[in-house]
Amino acid sequence: MKVLWVCNIMLPVIAEALHKEASNKEGWLSGLLEQVAAENSSDLELAVAFPVPADTEVPWRLQIAMPREKEDREHLQTNTDAEIYNITCYGFHEDTVHPDRYQPLLEEELHRITEDFSPDVIHCFGTEYPHTLAVCRVFPHKEKILVGIQGICTLCAEAYFADMPESEIHKSTFRDLVKKDTLRSQQEKFARRGVMEREAIGLAGNITGRTAWDRAVTTAWNPKAHYYTMNETLRASFYEGQWQPEHCEPYSIFVSQADYPLKGLHYLLQALPQIREKYPRVQVYVAGNDLTAYRTSKEKLKISAYGRYLRRLIREGQLEDRVHFLGKLTGEEMKERFLKSHLFLCCSSLENSPNSLGEAMLLGVPCISTEVGGIPSLFDGGRDGLWCRGHQLSEVAENDQYASDASKSKNNMRNYKTTKTEELENIVNSMANSIIEIWSSPEKMLEYSKNAREHARKTHDKEQNFAKLQEIYANIAGRKE
Repeated sequence: MKVLWVCNIMLPVIAEALHKEASNKEGWLSGLLEQVAAENSSDLELAVAFPVPADTEVPWRLQIAMPREKEDREHLQTNTDAEIYNITCYGFHEDTVHPDRYQPLLEEELHRITEDFSPDVIHCFGTEYPHTLAVCRVFPHKEKILVGIQGICTLCAEAYFADMPESEIHKSTFRDLVKKDTLRSQQEKFARRGVMEREAIGLAGNITGRTAWDRAVTTAWNPKAHYYTMNETLRASFYEGQWQPEHCEPYSIFVSQADYPLKGLHYLLQALPQIREKYPRVQVYVAGNDLTAYRTSKEKLKISAYGRYLRRLIREGQLEDRVHFLGKLTGEEMKERFLKSHLFLCCSSLENSPNSLGEAMLLGVPCISTEVGGIPSLFDGGRDGLWCRGHQLSEVAENDQYASDASKSKNNMRNYKTTKTEELENIVNSMANSIIEIWSSPEKMLEYSKNAREHARKTHDKEQNFAKLQEIYANIAGRKE
């Protein structure tokens, strides 16, 4: 069975073979690839297509040798007798810096790839980039296309500002104007990506997702598609190790991402003064670059409107010594930070099934999450940890999946704006109360840790998930038009 993966990134094993810098994003894909390689009895012939910048030479039908066993992968140079699994690689040119722009040339390149490899199944991982739509347009056998749902751009656009004050949403900085990247334009980019996403989902014959939420949305958009439920396998290192309270930094909170408003760091910053009254030692660690950096002239020119908003919240809350940005972290560095933390917080205004939450649960880190999107399919608030209130999608977005009744949408958004300040306060208070509650009962926190770990080991079971994937591929390969 020939399967073509269409990925959003160049996978690390391919980047290493090409002597390119490897991406830390979507690390779970590497774990899935390792399983494919290790499955000695598998008849799965795999090709991987991935984007490269316009000025980069495109790999074409390149064979990458990957040792089947983990030990052999670690010592490939010294073990020449290692059993090898070969992957066929194809590059295609795509402007991933501007994923809201559809480039018709993508269709030509992806058509060449599908013609050359002639797959029985095409698996597109995610709908966030134009290449998924290009595949769905050019490949004639729609019943052989499987689109994997990661996030849902259409609804991310609706939740993008995450209850920020209107006055902040309309502000811009020198950096925003030069790059034409204001907060409003960022939201519009998500909306444009959502248009492409909806067409791709409407064309695909098969959809795979992990949550009741993504199933409801995609089934409404394409009721004729076959929907397959398949949980994700996470990065291999997170299946080893376990959080221990005596080894963590007391009253430390870890947030895995805060690059833009949707990730909700501003909720936490506004909750921190309240938390600090009860727990004066509280500290927050944030993975990723420091959006608030303002020490040098260069940093002052580069700060974004959202970074400036976060900076103001830190200053007003006197939180300068409480919030620490950690820069880009490798998988091992992320794992180390998880284990050092007293709490993992998912504070996003919308998520489908965040892998960071799954990783925290696998390690048994105490967790709190906003109750939004698909997270209830992954995390059982009250048993695995605690919920806090999350962003409320508008009635139109929640119930009608962007119905075209313009008057209803206008009226709804007008009502939504009148309660926005109150809603922000509700979320902030709920977040503060949940964090205070979980730390107030160490015994209960240990129970949450145990339950979350057990739950995640079932959700992210490598063998079961891979068996399900093989079953899905076999079913699609055997389908007729």
